[in-house]
Amino acid sequence: MCDYSLEMYRSRPARAHERYATHRFPSGSVGFIAPGDPSTAICMACDTTLQLAVVPPHLQTQAGQQGPTEVTFVRLEPGPYHDGIRFANGTEVSLQMLGPNVDAYLIDALTEPAPAAEVREFETVEI
Repeated sequence: MCDYSLEMYRSRPARAHERYATHRFPSGSVGFIAPGDPSTAICMACDTTLQLAVVPPHLQTQAGQQGPTEVTFVRLEPGPYHDGIRFANGTEVSLQMLGPNVDAYLIDALTEPAPAAEVREFETVEI
C-alpha cells in the first residue's frame, strides 16, 4: 500500500530483493523510493519484511535496535499517516518518524498480484 498522502505521485509495487530509501516528497510525506527515482513512490503490502541498514539515532532506544535490523511494513490506525514499520520488540512507528534517507533492503515482498475476480456475463432472458 502507499499512504493516501502519496496518491498524487507516480507509484509502483515493491519487488523482492530491491534496495529502497525513505524520501520526503514535496508534499511533506515520507515514503519509500528506489534510489535514483525520487518521483516514484514504492508501495508495499502489509507484512512485507525489510532490513533497515541502520535505525536512526532518535529511534534506537524505542526500537531496541541500533545497526541493521529487520522490520515489518504495517498499516497504522488511527492517525494522519498510515504507512509504518514494526520492530521485533513490537514498537510501531510511522514512516514520518523514521524520516528521510534511511536505506532499506526488501527481504520478502508480498507482491504476487491478487487473482482477478471472475467476471461472468449475465444472459438476457426474454420473458
